[in-house]
Amino acid sequence: MELTAVIIGFLVGILLIVKGGDFFVDAAAWLAEISGIPKLIVGATVVSVATTLPELLVSLMAAVQGKVDMSVGNAVGSVTANIGLIMAISLICMPGAIRRKDYMMKSLSMLGAAAIIVVSGRLGEIGLLLSAALLVIFAFFITENVSAASAAVASKGAARVRRAKPSGRDVMANAVKFVLGAAGIVIGAQLLVDNGSELARFAGVSERVIGVTIIAVGTSLPELVTTVTAIVKKQSALSVGNILGANIMDLTMIMPLCALVSGKALPISPASARLDLPACLLVGLVAVVPALLREKFSRWQGLLLLAIYGGYLYLTCFAAA
Repeated sequence: MELTAVIIGFLVGILLIVKGGDFFVDAAAWLAEISGIPKLIVGATVVSVATTLPELLVSLMAAVQGKVDMSVGNAVGSVTANIGLIMAISLICMPGAIRRKDYMMKSLSMLGAAAIIVVSGRLGEIGLLLSAALLVIFAFFITENVSAASAAVASKGAARVRRAKPSGRDVMANAVKFVLGAAGIVIGAQLLVDNGSELARFAGVSERVIGVTIIAVGTSLPELVTTVTAIVKKQSALSVGNILGANIMDLTMIMPLCALVSGKALPISPASARLDLPACLLVGLVAVVPALLREKFSRWQGLLLLAIYGGYLYLTCFAAA
């Protein structure tokens, strides 16, 4: 009976995140269309905040309970999964040209935050000074996006005047879609993490493997669903913008908040400093540096990211064996 309940919860989680992702991308694309805000910015702010909630909740709960390894590992592991798995899928399915200026600041913010985390690993903890540096990057990221959104709306003001004003019914319908979609993604991801962990235990899988696979990937499911849905709907800018924004928030918002909640510096284990943190920075470099230099995302980047992520999982599981 217990196993049946776990399976049902797992399937309900899948249904919620699939339908929630569908609603969420529809509403976000509609918001970008009627407001004149570029879809990249919508993806990197509004969408990213909601899809980052699972990582934030899991890490904060772990910090409150004193499980600092899970708190740090979940945030960093989710970033690695976001890039090495989810962004890789996006690049394989939707390679294409980009404008360097649209991605430069977001990419540098993500890489800068990842570099700070690597330095934290060398020091053995995320202390007050490095937490402050991460919060500065977070504040810069939000300010830059709000400024870009304001400029985009202002430059398209005339076009927006000529465009038919959306009806109250349209506004309400998309607001409901947005809220229900976000709720479905978050609740569904949590159901998948909880019930997926139970299924793994029934199968006799170790806690270490569960943490590396189900927890890290599970809390990244919102980004995965949003990305897959965006691929189907041909919204590539929304997909990549969401991933970059979610990664910046994972590194610059979650980590300092966890340190604040725990009331002390967050210790980083030698294993994480040796493998997890460098892997996070490596996949970030592979994902954005070639794109910034060549002004396009290539399919080979996605394939290389998948290979790196597969190797990372293998090394992590092998080390735990």
